[in-house]
Amino acid sequence: MKKTSLNDIAKTLNVSKALVSFVLNGQGDKKGIKAETQRKVLEKAKELNYKPNQIARGLRLGTSNTIGLIVADISNKFYAKIAKQVEVVAGRNNYNLIFCSSDENEEKEIELIDMLRERLVDGIIISTTQKDTKVFSRLNKEKYPYVLIDRRLSRLPANYVGVDNYAGAYEATEHLIRNKYQKIGLLKISPEGLSTIREREQGYRDALKNNGLRVNSKLIRTISFADIRQSVAEVLRELIEPPYKIDALFSVNNNITVACMEFLNGMNIRIPHDIAVVSFDDIDLFRFSFPTITAVAQPVEQIGAMAVNILLNEINGLNGEGKKQVILPVEFIRRRSAAIFSDQRENNFEINSNTE
Repeated sequence: MKKTSLNDIAKTLNVSKALVSFVLNGQGDKKGIKAETQRKVLEKAKELNYKPNQIARGLRLGTSNTIGLIVADISNKFYAKIAKQVEVVAGRNNYNLIFCSSDENEEKEIELIDMLRERLVDGIIISTTQKDTKVFSRLNKEKYPYVLIDRRLSRLPANYVGVDNYAGAYEATEHLIRNKYQKIGLLKISPEGLSTIREREQGYRDALKNNGLRVNSKLIRTISFADIRQSVAEVLRELIEPPYKIDALFSVNNNITVACMEFLNGMNIRIPHDIAVVSFDDIDLFRFSFPTITAVAQPVEQIGAMAVNILLNEINGLNGEGKKQVILPVEFIRRRSAAIFSDQRENNFEINSNTE
């Protein structure tokens, strides 16, 4: 079926194509077109089911009413929830969303940024994998609107929405220490150097030091993003045996935690009797698993909504000169995977008002 064009509407009404274009682009009054003529054009466009060419419209008006979202890992439920919220808030503001995943690849991320800009996307929300500020310094110079989420780059003046990673990791580690766990392994994720991972590791280290425990760098391991399940299995096979023989695990994201649960269950290692588990990131699975998983919950909906609002204000020139930096608090949720035990570490869970 042939798509209705501006020319089809113009011929039907015996008016010029330019007149139809002015009316459909909201410039009828500005061009002095009579109200009755505008009404006829709009009615005929509706009758013929006219759909504007958004790319051509964007070229004419310099805007597309579309924003982009680039996340690091589309399979991670944390990013999936953010994407959903970004889509909802963007839609409320009459903006469409293009959603992409960089797969923790710096070059792919740069290609995605260039692709979105070529498609005249008005601005981008990004969970960046970049190690330096080069690409974003260029965007700053060109005054192109963007907002960083989850991860940030030091010394880069940029809009940013994230959480207090340090405080969340500190509280999670201290909770384990207070529950009598002392050989606490930390599982972080590649690529190295991401701000979120640095901040969470520092919270872990400081909690150990401030509670009189030595930081053993051999208990801190990096899990490969390329194959999380296999990497976790290889690391834990070593950490559960002497000389390490950890009694607790703190993982920096939910994908690592799920892989840990799978491995420990497969080895008949009881959580938390043999090894306690705490996750940075909370997902629905952790509320229903056995045992339920203690986790640091991030305010996902707030992150997504605030990122969209800051970006749209930037697009419309409403943010002023300064960049918006938002650090949201996290919530530590106590569940059974790191519960308080008696000296024999058997039974007798202590459940308090902050426990689900």
